[in-house]
Amino acid sequence: MRDLGVGFGHLLKGQRWVARHGRQYGFGLLPGLITLVLYAAALVCLALWGQDLVGWATPFADDWSSPWQGLFRGFLTAVLFVLALLLSVVTFTAVTLLVGQPFYESLSERVDRDVSPDGTAPESDLPLWRELWISGRDSLRVVLRAAVWGVLLFALSFVPVLGQTVVPFLGLVVTGFFLTEELAAVALQRRDVELRDRLTLLRSRKMLIWGFGTPLALSFLVPFVAVFLMPGAVAGATLLARDLMGEETADNGTPEPVKEPGEAR
Repeated sequence: MRDLGVGFGHLLKGQRWVARHGRQYGFGLLPGLITLVLYAAALVCLALWGQDLVGWATPFADDWSSPWQGLFRGFLTAVLFVLALLLSVVTFTAVTLLVGQPFYESLSERVDRDVSPDGTAPESDLPLWRELWISGRDSLRVVLRAAVWGVLLFALSFVPVLGQTVVPFLGLVVTGFFLTEELAAVALQRRDVELRDRLTLLRSRKMLIWGFGTPLALSFLVPFVAVFLMPGAVAGATLLARDLMGEETADNGTPEPVKEPGEAR
């Protein structure tokens, strides 16, 4: 259970790190803003035409009497929107990381240098196009895994009581796990840790991952919050990756800010 608090602590330290590095934080908002506009448009379309989609998918309920038809289709529409929202949390991170790959790679590397006792950080020797390809490929695999869980949770949502209590909580836990994987991948990929090994590593410290990812997934459900937390989430996931790899972290992960070139000392 201690790992729950440690994971949450990494999340807070990441937000604190970007708060002390304003320039890094400012550039980190741009990819999230672009992705947010795209996702907001998609969710608005689902809200406007989701009921029509459910009606098309449930022709067997056309002859049901009132109010059962409305209640049934209204429930399915609500569940569809919630699942789309949860899935958007996972894919939002993947798309934002892909759009902002060069920046987030630089941010993660700088966090590593700041908290490393010897001031060094693992560096990728791959060209940018290769990093983008690997990141996109792995993100797609993670999203497909998350989609399988989404279908399973959607089916369980029809179970009375369980579907209205346990399933939403499980949805947050699952989303938090995959969200953490996407964020930690920025630092772990520089360490040449493949997707399969990353997932094994994360499963070995599930409490740590849930402590980091579950509150982050919950906060990402609030409109616009994901954009502002994204840079700090990448920084925090870098600290978490160091923890998973057993690497020593100076000053408990809360170093003094490093001056930018040209800044007054």
